[in-house]
Amino acid sequence: MATNHGHAVDNQVPEDPADLLPEDSVLTLDEYLAMHAAVGHRTRYEILYRLVHGGEMSPKELEAVLDIDDSTLHYHLNKLVEVGLVEKRQQTERDQDGLYTYYRATVFGEVTLTEGVDELICGEQEFEALYDSSSEA
Repeated sequence: MATNHGHAVDNQVPEDPADLLPEDSVLTLDEYLAMHAAVGHRTRYEILYRLVHGGEMSPKELEAVLDIDDSTLHYHLNKLVEVGLVEKRQQTERDQDGLYTYYRATVFGEVTLTEGVDELICGEQEFEALYDSSSEA
């Protein structure tokens, strides 16, 4: 777990980045970093994007919208599940088509995407305005 003392106090940055985590953090710094690394791959980002913005989906649905093969999809889904950004749910009762597996974004997946990558992408206009105004000085 974290070695922490909470967020930076009086604008002082802790020497150890793990000290930014709350004492009762449910994840370690390495676990947070693994989540960000996982979503840094384009295919995994697109999978997470679809699950956050489109809701729960089956592998077949994901294959169709992403236009990737089954083995590639499952490789990337497993990585997202492994780091806790996506969870896997198996249908418990068999119907005429058999058993199905569904995937959905976890809370960590939603926050990592919407408060991280999506926000950064959407903020590009603001960044551009900052750069333009700084070059006029």
